[in-house]
Amino acid sequence: MTATRTAERLGNYLEMFSELEKRAGGQPAWLCALREDAFTRFCQTGFPTTKDEDWRFTNVSAISQTSFTLSPYAEEQISTADLQRFQIPGAACRLVFVNGRFAPQLSSPGSLPHGVKAGSLAAEIAENPGALEPHLGRYIESWRDGFSALHTAFIEDGAYVYLPRRAVLEAPIHLLFVSSAAGGPAIAHPHTLILAEAETQASIVEDYVSLGSGAFFSNVVTELVAGENAVISHYLIEREDLQAFNISTLRMQQARSANVSSHSVLLGGALVRNNVHPVLAGEGGECLINGLFVGNGRQHMDNYMLVEHASPHCSSRQFYNGILDGNSHGVFHGRIIVHKDAQKTDAKQTNRNLLLSDNAQIDTKPQLEIYADDVKCTHGATIGQIEENALFYLRSRGIDETSARRLLLFAFANESIGRMKSDSVREYLENVIRQWLPTGMSKPGPGGEPVERHWEEVG
Repeated sequence: MTATRTAERLGNYLEMFSELEKRAGGQPAWLCALREDAFTRFCQTGFPTTKDEDWRFTNVSAISQTSFTLSPYAEEQISTADLQRFQIPGAACRLVFVNGRFAPQLSSPGSLPHGVKAGSLAAEIAENPGALEPHLGRYIESWRDGFSALHTAFIEDGAYVYLPRRAVLEAPIHLLFVSSAAGGPAIAHPHTLILAEAETQASIVEDYVSLGSGAFFSNVVTELVAGENAVISHYLIEREDLQAFNISTLRMQQARSANVSSHSVLLGGALVRNNVHPVLAGEGGECLINGLFVGNGRQHMDNYMLVEHASPHCSSRQFYNGILDGNSHGVFHGRIIVHKDAQKTDAKQTNRNLLLSDNAQIDTKPQLEIYADDVKCTHGATIGQIEENALFYLRSRGIDETSARRLLLFAFANESIGRMKSDSVREYLENVIRQWLPTGMSKPGPGGEPVERHWEEVG
């Protein structure tokens, strides 16, 4: 991009930032300073490029070269009937956000245990800014890349979840983020802050969907703070329109003996980047990072995992499965850092991928950085296609080829879904994934014969 065009793009964001400052008048000084510092950093760094090692497989020019505007208020254009198909049965509550802003008329607050809060981040900033100051925007590390800096500069609304000590939720909290791109390319920066005190148990689902079609950019950050002995499950479901962009970052801070799991299911979007960054800061912590991505057409899905072991006797597991068809492109970059003091670390990283088309592509990069001398760490990745013997077996039992392939693909996808503890979320996702799975038909080779692709071990 030329210097002139870069200046034009930054000028566009400067106009949006000025508009936000006018709209956010009267907010606490610490939040204004946080935004201003982050916007200065964004202006200095701009968007990442393929020259940045952490972004080498993902070209974000489709985002950087689009002139977005701040997303309009669109709540009045949506009815509860429009959202019925996105309802998770048995959820403790459902909070709806339209273009990044809380929509109380579309939400169902449900019944939560005493002391538990689940609502609008903007409302919490207005009512209780002192309690948020030590946490909001403090974990995201806005210096890490331009998207994090841009998001921090535009923190305005999103979800706030607070779990007091020993609170236990049997049913999940459902946060439904709806994007509507009517009126041209728009951008939203929804922020979710989850504060779980010691000995809490809960499941939180972030669900990103689209109503209508068009270019919409969701630049998302979630900060999850888990206290001692907390058991928290976080779910990210992304199934937006195929013209949409979604850059999400989940930053998890874990105290002593906290057990946190992250489950990601990426299905929609033109360009999707899913960053998961847990820091096991307390001794004896456990972390599970589990994901599934399904791409077709020209979708690009990038999964970047950065797991930091900062204390001893902690364990982490990463399991990511990818299914790619058409001309889709998947990325798995899993990085584990074991700091000097993190003795007795136990970490494992596994990435498995199915390529259903000659034109589908996967870049996988498992990576270990170990600075301690008493650890157990492994990593690996595989790339392959549908097993022909299994396909033959199903067809010999009278199942047609398309149905047989879908059964095998669902079994592969279910490896990820089966690791989810919440029954209601797991069953809900099983139905969603069945609708998104490609047929997985083999493409003929130059002579008309099917092209076989065998399992290949990487790394």
